Amino acid sequence: MKKSIIAASLAVALAASALPALAQSQGDWTLGIGVHQVNPKSDNGSLAGGTLPLDIDSDVKPTITFEYFLRDNLGLEVLAALPFKHDISIDGVGTVGSTKHLPPTVSLQYHFNSKGTVSPFLGAGLNYTTFFSEDTQGALEGVDLKLEDSWGLAAHAGIDFKVGERGAIRVDVRWIDIDTDVKADGVKLGTANIDPLVYGAAYVLKF
Repeated sequence: MKKSIIAASLAVALAASALPALAQSQGDWTLGIGVHQVNPKSDNGSLAGGTLPLDIDSDVKPTITFEYFLRDNLGLEVLAALPFKHDISIDGVGTVGSTKHLPPTVSLQYHFNSKGTVSPFLGAGLNYTTFFSEDTQGALEGVDLKLEDSWGLAAHAGIDFKVGERGAIRVDVRWIDIDTDVKADGVKLGTANIDPLVYGAAYVLKF
């Protein structure tokens, strides 16, 4: 997926080099529709006092963003998505359950060279992740599994490739601090350190 995103971005950059610029001024707002993968880090913590290492897999879903420009080049963005679903495994035990989550994130971000055909940006903000629809199987079959909601910091970086007076193709990546307490039948088993990279592409339209 990473290679295809990079190849598409290069093609769009070449095609966009002669098109009108998409300036981002105070009072403007944008809508972005895309697809992103939530890819948890490889070391996801452990349960039962460190004796059961966790492994949480990745998932891809459609995403949507809204950004309002407080000043020229400086925007406040809100990220939303369809629910992501992740299988939860324990090393040496196998898959023991799954969960869904929604990761709404608010970021303040600055857009460089916003009048050019290629415009990078950087942002930082706050994430709230809510978990739901937990399910169990295998070694935890029949157990009431619960993952607590999480608050954490988030970082965002990307590049907009202009494709007209109002449009752009965006390639971006986020890092989100997501830590959740894992409970089984009301008893805390440990903490899952998900801390994913979220990367993908979107079409961004200015209003």
